[in-house]
Amino acid sequence: MDADATLDAARAWLTQDPDEVTRAELATLISGAEAGDAAAAADLRDRFGARLAFGTAGLRGRLGAGSNRMNRVLVAQAAAGFAAYLTEKAGPGATPTVVIGYDGRRNSDVFAEDSAELFAGAGLRAILLPRLLPTPVLAFAVRHLGADAGVMVTASHNPPDDNGYKVYLGGADEGSQIVSPADAEIAAHIERVASEASVTDLPRGAFELADEAVIEAYVAATATVAPAPAGAAGMNWVYTAMHGVGYETLSAILRLAGYPLPVVVEQQIAPDGAFPTVAFPNPEEPGAMDLSFAAAREAGAEFVIANDPDADRLAVAIPDPAAEGGWRRLTGNETGLLLGWRAAQRAAAGVDGSDGVGGAGGSGGSLACSLVSSPGLEVVAAHYGLDFHATLTGFKWISRAPGLVYGFEEALGYLVNPETVRDKDGISAAVALLGMIAEAREQGRTLADLLDQFAETFGWFQSGQVSLRVDDVSVIARIMAALRAAPPAEIGGVAVERFDDLLEPGDGAEGEVPPADVLRLWLADGSRVIVRPSGTEPKLKAYLDVRGDSASDAAARLASLDAGARTLIAAAQA
Repeated sequence: MDADATLDAARAWLTQDPDEVTRAELATLISGAEAGDAAAAADLRDRFGARLAFGTAGLRGRLGAGSNRMNRVLVAQAAAGFAAYLTEKAGPGATPTVVIGYDGRRNSDVFAEDSAELFAGAGLRAILLPRLLPTPVLAFAVRHLGADAGVMVTASHNPPDDNGYKVYLGGADEGSQIVSPADAEIAAHIERVASEASVTDLPRGAFELADEAVIEAYVAATATVAPAPAGAAGMNWVYTAMHGVGYETLSAILRLAGYPLPVVVEQQIAPDGAFPTVAFPNPEEPGAMDLSFAAAREAGAEFVIANDPDADRLAVAIPDPAAEGGWRRLTGNETGLLLGWRAAQRAAAGVDGSDGVGGAGGSGGSLACSLVSSPGLEVVAAHYGLDFHATLTGFKWISRAPGLVYGFEEALGYLVNPETVRDKDGISAAVALLGMIAEAREQGRTLADLLDQFAETFGWFQSGQVSLRVDDVSVIARIMAALRAAPPAEIGGVAVERFDDLLEPGDGAEGEVPPADVLRLWLADGSRVIVRPSGTEPKLKAYLDVRGDSASDAAARLASLDAGARTLIAAAQA
């Protein structure tokens, strides 16, 4: 887009922008570019040289004016396009229902209310949740209200200047996130709206405000995940909401389920879209849980639980004298395997679980995880006679696994109650984990003891990751092409026994996985390496998994595999 076309696009955008802040921001840039300011012109090119793409993750991007930012114009176009899609799918005479939720980020409430008014204006029944709430509550509400669709305004654990638009479908999709081809069909409707109409001309209507009963139903359903056993008495733990919206809902569930309330990280317990105490509001990031660890040391806590800002993810930490500061965050795989073990016990027993030692015959459902999550879950499933499914990354895929009783991915996402919420849910996962810990306490054991028991039962699994960040994304394509053209015979001195290219038919997990730009290498010692481009960043990622005969053996295998993977990527890059 040349300078004149960029200015024309910016001026056209300005005429339909209903937001005073972004209008002023854009007007200043236009004036600067018209006056020959090179920086202003470059900023406009960045804002209007592309459009935030609508995909299976919906929309997500930086706040600001322009087609390549999150703002009221873009959200209005998305809402109108989604309304057209739902109307088309519903058929003549039907009135689709959409429920809308929002978190505590900047403009989340504004984007949600705009969407509700536009859905109503398009002839849909629009129901807005009554206040800022966790993403899992919205996912629950889609099914609870029998809605045709749901929209959650959130950017989860992204930086403070981001926001997003996450879409769910009801009916046959059972409240799961959208997958292809729905994403492309919705995107086409959005593009049509953007090209044919000014958002100022889109009709708006009156929406309904959801009753508190919806939230109460989520609280009641989630409290049944793990009602507090006797071992919960006196439990001393720390919780942080990471400046997000999790605690109000979680605390209501804790009271109903009978758990003692935690010591909270006061600086992070109230919603604050500026996220003032963390550089990046993601529990996985270095330093993000430092305040939690400080509170845990002061309280003499047994463990720490953290939700991310929209409470769809869960992080857990335990005391560890070998760790800096005396506390260690469990990996997503460690927590995911523990929760998978719990789910398998209950599914195999057909009641509230078993002693966790013996196997069980006959499938009582399935466990599922993403391809890049620990292979330990498949071992757990086999041990209990359950089915297992590996899926592409994302809960839009995990939630659709046949017979699902539990699913997880290594990025701190867990689905423990698929009959209630068909998405990752950091609140219900927290309740399930509290139940495990409380049961262990009855026997004088800790969460660390449960990790040891898991390893003794199923093997010592360890995981790692090698990431290559690039300035030119074409480098990633060249590396993937090089690996496909000349698959390695060994990695870290261990022979490669099998090489799966998931772009090729038949190379998916048991034929279940759609084609994807993913390479999977199985090694002679049972280790695994998966290489894929990141879906959100200019990175190439290699996921490493080993299974050892002891903790030290697994650590040694992982160190060797890490070194070998780095050598492999460097050679492919050369």
